[in-house]
Amino acid sequence: ESLKAFNKVKVLYGFGAKHLLYTNQTLNKQNIENGNNVVVDYTSRLQFAAFSLFGNINGLLLSNALTWNIGLRTDFNTYSSPMSNPLKQLSPRLSLSYALSEKYYLNANVGRYFQLPTYTVLGYRDANNTLVNASQTQYIAADHFVLGAEYLPSQGAKITLEAFYKKYNHYPQSLSTSISLANLGADFGVIGDGLFSSISQGESYGLECFMQQKLTKSLYGILAYTLVKSQFTSFNQMYLPSSWDFGHIINLTAAKKFKKNWEVGLKFRFSGAGPYTPYDLILSAQPNVWDANGTGVLDYSQLNTLRLNPSHGMDVRIDKKFYFKKWFLNLYLDIQNVYGSTITDRPYIDVQRDNVGMPVVNTQGNYSIQEIENTSSTVLPSIGFQVDF
Repeated sequence: ESLKAFNKVKVLYGFGAKHLLYTNQTLNKQNIENGNNVVVDYTSRLQFAAFSLFGNINGLLLSNALTWNIGLRTDFNTYSSPMSNPLKQLSPRLSLSYALSEKYYLNANVGRYFQLPTYTVLGYRDANNTLVNASQTQYIAADHFVLGAEYLPSQGAKITLEAFYKKYNHYPQSLSTSISLANLGADFGVIGDGLFSSISQGESYGLECFMQQKLTKSLYGILAYTLVKSQFTSFNQMYLPSSWDFGHIINLTAAKKFKKNWEVGLKFRFSGAGPYTPYDLILSAQPNVWDANGTGVLDYSQLNTLRLNPSHGMDVRIDKKFYFKKWFLNLYLDIQNVYGSTITDRPYIDVQRDNVGMPVVNTQGNYSIQEIENTSSTVLPSIGFQVDF
């Protein structure tokens, strides 16, 4: 990386290189396709090199009122032929900031960005130990468009309002289920170990408001609010809500310092009604399906058609610092979900069991299924200490 300055113009350029290593040992007997059990059994060791080249020029115009920035970047790697050509991943970027006064600014930026697909997609192997996704996956492309305004009311304070639109191309889509990886869920679990192709598209757009008060005397705070719509194509290129289509997102972080080295901080979060996919109760109740999975099978014909309840919660932390000659001690009390907010997730389903623990079989020869609420309202206090020398 190198930085050079010419009058009011600065030039930054450089390159990057890294070695990537991914290992995976999978034995999965829980995949179901049309009611048939599918066993995924493979071991994968994947290593390849990734490279980047970048350049950036910035300067001032219009009596220093306009700050401009132009950049160009490319990423490429040795994983596959489609990803090895640096000309396919050229990423031009442009940002402008115009000072209306010392406190008011208008900002705009546009740019293209590339990202590797998940390693589970890249490292998946078939029964012949072949990296079957190598020839049909490529870098995920994202075009960003942002227009906003910035207000600096006082020293250390900032308020911004931005409108954004992001367009995604070459997103991985499952060839067996025709579902985009972006629509498969953001909860815990392994996704992407199957046949995928970079044919899905997506978009997200909305508004974002950001307020920050940097530490002045004893107070610090950040408030961020996002209004977002996010959707990706699945099936016959139909746009469906993605796993991140929460609508409203609020994050608040604040801290206050008191005398004698006491400090109190809080974090508040709110997330709108996220989408989820219901279970296929008829398929899940079939004995061969349930015995293989031990849980329900999702009904992907109703992909992300249901919504969870909005969730919110607050964490509070109290710190007390003790300073000594060559070291200091920090004692803290941390309380998560301090007011006991109830968070709802996708409900569980389970089979009904008899008095010896065996599944109850109904008159159709299937297991009897019951739904179980999946909620949590735990208040979790903890105490701890930190020692620095």
